[in-house]
Amino acid sequence: MDHEAKMYSIFAILIHYPYLVNIAQMWYDFDIRKKSVKRNTVSTKVRINENIMAPELRVMDQDGGNLGIISREAAIEQARDAGLDLIEISPKATPPVAKITDYGKFQYEQKKKQREIKAKSHITETKTVQVKIGTGDHDLNLKAKRVANWLGGGHRVRIDLFLWGRYKYMEQSFLKERLERFLKLIPENYKIADEIKKSPKGMTVTVERDKASNKSAAAEEPKKESEPKEQPKKTDNENK
Repeated sequence: MDHEAKMYSIFAILIHYPYLVNIAQMWYDFDIRKKSVKRNTVSTKVRINENIMAPELRVMDQDGGNLGIISREAAIEQARDAGLDLIEISPKATPPVAKITDYGKFQYEQKKKQREIKAKSHITETKTVQVKIGTGDHDLNLKAKRVANWLGGGHRVRIDLFLWGRYKYMEQSFLKERLERFLKLIPENYKIADEIKKSPKGMTVTVERDKASNKSAAAEEPKKESEPKEQPKKTDNENK
């Protein structure tokens, strides 16, 4: 290769060097993330029977009774005698804690716990509905029902009274009364989370579901008393 060809090759490499460096960096980052995900997957995997690494374990039986600290081999043997599995439930304890139980039942209970945790961790959002001075009764009722549905789902709702033009300069008491009139249309028990106040677009109020009111209303429902049955009147023949 002559001198010009060498210089051209070096020049081409220098031009594309930043591009090549970026590709190498992207590949390195991808490989690191891939290994990290793999490590997390392995660490969260439940070990059972011979996959348990600890030589000694604190073992619990199927009913939760403490069998004490025994060797892994002895615990696996007890589990097999009972037709069950040895499952490591607390690997970070000293010594690790394992339980003799059915693996299928253990998986079912774990999934059930995850579903319960997911149900309790319901994300509450703040929904928004907008009303105007000239909104008709039909539209107001539809918006009020929408607010009730959001409240029933556990969400907060911000109600904005949108003002424009000359409506911005109307009496505050009149505007507040318009918002309060809309609040009375909501077919759901609620409480004021954020009082009526001015906003950049007009006036606003935030409401949320009143759980205490729902409970008290259910408790105060009158119980139907069993009415005494009327005794059949005796005929003259029966009296004789």
